[in-house]
Order: sequence, then structure tokens, then C-alpha cells
Amino acid sequence: MAELSDTITFLGTAGARFVVARQLLASGGAWLSLGNTRILLDPGPGSLVQAARRKLDPTKLDAIILSHRHLDHSGDINIMIEAMTDGGTKKRGTVFVPADALSQDPVILSYLQSYPRDIRLLIEGGSYVINDVSFTTPVRHRHSVETYGFVFQTPRHTFSWISDTRYFEDLANQYRGELLIINVVRLSPGAPIDHLSLPEAKTIIEALRPRIAILTHFGMTMWRARPWDLAKRLSEETGIAVIAARDGLKFDLAQLE
Repeated sequence: MAELSDTITFLGTAGARFVVARQLLASGGAWLSLGNTRILLDPGPGSLVQAARRKLDPTKLDAIILSHRHLDHSGDINIMIEAMTDGGTKKRGTVFVPADALSQDPVILSYLQSYPRDIRLLIEGGSYVINDVSFTTPVRHRHSVETYGFVFQTPRHTFSWISDTRYFEDLANQYRGELLIINVVRLSPGAPIDHLSLPEAKTIIEALRPRIAILTHFGMTMWRARPWDLAKRLSEETGIAVIAARDGLKFDLAQLE
């Protein structure tokens, strides 16, 4: 019997509208294979195509999680719900979303809302279970719509994902784990945009000191500055192994051991 493993496949690393609209980077979100549990996180535009390209079968999904309703995170959520439920013929899977994803101008079409086995609302301080995987949404982020990051716990590993947000005091203290994944849209702070910048990501990494940190969700300024070079520099400055995700990267959490 094969030993269970935890892997994260990046179906895209694009962040913000310009990189997404031009598809300079893919924007499909992330596929979490955590033991026998399969979770799709933030299925942005092209998620279905990116999954198929990597032979990941959406009909095997146990859950879809949406950090917030913006299109670069939710553009393919409807087709992925259809795929997860075999076109609505099998009532299966759970969808986790903030409340405003279902309110006026919902990002999940009304007729699809009955397809999954369940739709759960994310709340600040919430705790959720998918098979033998649990996750929490420790704090509401400072973003233009209701947004949450995640702390995932499997029988083997704990890892955190800081989704889109403006930097705020105590942000880092809400997240923990051997692995930290951070959405880093901006190269420099200061613009009136609710996204993290590279220096703010450095501050968070230094505060949390995970075994490995992964940068993703790059805006135009980050992409032009060559994220892989920036990650190497952060590794040298912090003493923490920092990786810049790339489209299609499959990260095995066994590397944390």
C-alpha cells in the first residue's frame, strides 16, 4: 500500500487583472492533493484547462474553496462545480465560499448552487473539515471584498496560505505551519491597492520563520522583476528557503521533513 502524500500543484501564478487578462501567467488556482482528499483552491480563468493539461480529474474533487469573489480567483468556479458533479448528475463535493459570493450578483450561478452536496460559508475564525483534512480561516483580510486566508492541517503536515490582502498589524500571527504560501502582487509598497508587496512578504516570512515559503500570485511589477531572482534574494536575506512558484509547479510537502 502506497504511503499517503501531500502535494500542491499550482495551476497558475498570475495575480491582478493585467497579468491575468494577458495570460502572461496562467490563472487556474491550486490543486491540493492531501492524502486521499482533493481540493481545488481559487479556480480562476483557465482552471479547467490547466487541470486537464496536468491530467487532474475534477470529478475526483472533494471540495472547492474560494478565498474571495474576484474574477482572477473565481472565473472558472462554475465550470469546475459542473465538472466536480459530472454535469450535475452526481450530488457530490462541498463548496466553501464567503457570503458575498452568493449574495447579490453571485459568482456561482443560481442553477449550479444545488449541484454540490453542500455549500458552506466561510467566516472569520471558522473551522472546517473535509475528510481527514481540516482548515481554518483565522482572520478576515483587508481587501475590497470579503476575503480569507487558510491554515490547512493534514495528518502529516500543517501549512498556511495568505490570500489577497493589504498588510495589517498582526497579520502574520494568524498563520502558522511548516510551509507558508503568500500571494505577492506588488514589488513595492505604497500604492492604494489591497495587495501585499515583496517587502511586506519578507516581514511576514521573518516573523513566522516557516521551513519553506512560496511566493505566488504575481502582478506585473513582480513578474517583470523576475520572481525567481527575488525569491533567491529573500532566501539569502532571511535564512529561510523561499521559492517562487511557477505555472505547473508540483510541490511535495515531504520536502519539509
